[in-house]
Amino acid sequence: MLIALVAMFLQQTFVSVGRVLPAITAPLIILELHADPAWVGVYYGVSAASSLIGQMGCGSFIVRYGAMRMSQWALILQGGGMAIAAAGGLTGFGASAIIGGCGAAVSTPASSHLLGRASPARLTPLVFSLKQTAVPAGLLIGGAIGPWMASTLGWRGGMLLIAAAGCAFAVALQALRPRYDDDRVPTHRFRVSDFRATITSVLARPDLRALAFACFAFNGIQQVFTAYFVTYLVAMGYTLEAAGFLFSTVVSIAVPGRILWGWLGSFHVPPRIVMAGLAFAMAGSIAATGFFTSGWSILAIGAVSAVLSASAMSWHGILLAETARLAPAGKTGAVTGGVLSFGQMGALLGPVVFSVLLSVTGGYLAGWAVCAIPAVWVGVRLSRPAAAAA
Repeated sequence: MLIALVAMFLQQTFVSVGRVLPAITAPLIILELHADPAWVGVYYGVSAASSLIGQMGCGSFIVRYGAMRMSQWALILQGGGMAIAAAGGLTGFGASAIIGGCGAAVSTPASSHLLGRASPARLTPLVFSLKQTAVPAGLLIGGAIGPWMASTLGWRGGMLLIAAAGCAFAVALQALRPRYDDDRVPTHRFRVSDFRATITSVLARPDLRALAFACFAFNGIQQVFTAYFVTYLVAMGYTLEAAGFLFSTVVSIAVPGRILWGWLGSFHVPPRIVMAGLAFAMAGSIAATGFFTSGWSILAIGAVSAVLSASAMSWHGILLAETARLAPAGKTGAVTGGVLSFGQMGALLGPVVFSVLLSVTGGYLAGWAVCAIPAVWVGVRLSRPAAAAA
């Protein structure tokens, strides 16, 4: 279990760094390519659309080729997408969003499938939370080294460096494949109907449906926060280095946060109630984010952002563990992909709606406020007993 946990942690860390770099270096990219700030939301919206398709169809590929092999492909596609972005202009970023988004989509279902087999049922929320700390760890690393790489290598050179490192780790994972892909079924076939089956398998069960709706709201907020927070601070007058440092600092809170929520959900509080509390916390903090001004002290901005990070960046492990617990035997990867498909719908709509509101209103307040609405609804729903919420 420990070897599998470390391998999947590193795999998701590389993917997370790759996904956040365009947001961290967005002010430089926007300046060089003469793009509108709303471009950031479009980029992440396209990436989410690609991820949605990838997660809806990845279940059969995980069964046929194995979770470790698909983890390798996740890293290679993510790296390839970054290389294309570095080589091209806005068109290159469009292709990068599609290729990298599809690769990143496979990362979590594959790691969940592998750890679902390797971890004891009682410890699943904690193990999954530990694994999912890779996401904020990647965001922290990206926020810390992104501005530095951009200033020394240029934003293109930074992307190429991270792409090469991720592909190298994909090669290193080959040594573990015989051990962890022993459950693959080489004769399993991919069918177009798998897309529909993935979604219906989630919607048909009230408990999984509630998790899917929660994933939609939570992932939408996370994607908007990741895509726009640094650009938002720069627009308020912060330097790119200061904005990147603040971003990585508040995101670091999500690492112990994920472990804490996983520990609570494993031993003390029903996972459903933990997620309800997180929903209300992220709704309040993201609404407050819209009221930031240059008059706010960095401590006040950091405090609100810390609550947002501890909730919107920290829900993954406990939600995925609950998904794995409810999934039929042998279907963890597919069911996880189905729940995460709804999360990708939120990740698609969130940045797109935010960018539209930014263009229409000329300010950020409306976008942050709208993000809070689905989270409030999910918090109310999850606070009710499962039978009543169904």
